[in-house]
Amino acid sequence: MADGLITHIERSDSVDPELAQRQWDGYVAALHDAGWTTHEVPPAPDCPDSAFVEDTMVVYGDLAIISRPGAEERWPETSAAEAAVSAQGYRVARIEAPGTLDGGDVLKHDGTVWVGIGGRTNADGIEQLSAHLEPFGAKVVAVPLTKALHLKSAVTALPDGTIVGYEPVVDDRGVWGDRFLAVPEEPGAHVVLLEDDTLLMSSAAPRTGDHFERRGYRVIRVDISEFEKLEGCVTCLSVRLRGRPDGH
Repeated sequence: MADGLITHIERSDSVDPELAQRQWDGYVAALHDAGWTTHEVPPAPDCPDSAFVEDTMVVYGDLAIISRPGAEERWPETSAAEAAVSAQGYRVARIEAPGTLDGGDVLKHDGTVWVGIGGRTNADGIEQLSAHLEPFGAKVVAVPLTKALHLKSAVTALPDGTIVGYEPVVDDRGVWGDRFLAVPEEPGAHVVLLEDDTLLMSSAAPRTGDHFERRGYRVIRVDISEFEKLEGCVTCLSVRLRGRPDGH
């Protein structure tokens, strides 16, 4: 894990794999406690970034679009992830060369799909994603990205459509107009929606978490410090499958 790729931060020499395992177990337990079932992609010891499974796919409706990561070192991760999501009954499409796309660059909310461009995802990858999502009526919007590893490293969405972001790593907050809410801590820009009123987020953003609670949300806080040392966040560690295509 300590050999994982980094782009916008200095490499830490203090990644603790045993602590990371305990944090991973805590993250999974938080999902289970919130009523979710988890399906794990098999371990990939030769792929140090493989814990960040979000980057391997974009799931929309009954379709799983398997990514072609912008970092060649991550290409071996996608086949096992594809097998895992296929086993849950999802149709599969793929991003093909010369397109590149990381799932962490894709933010979805209420029919709009924002995609970060300028880092791991290129214009051809966005064009292919748009074509795959066209039958769903989704609107795909390219968003400039130069200050963070992925779009969802900079912004995510609350259940009500508010876009939360840490301004120093947001290229253009004007993309979202008055829907944008600046948060005071970088990890506070990363939320996983577990229910309409429940957010999963990092314990490293206590002020932001308190703010979300004042807005009426239930906030589940998890410690993922070892993953954050590699530009990871709570969104990176899972892909939500909102009900299997067969209705189960």
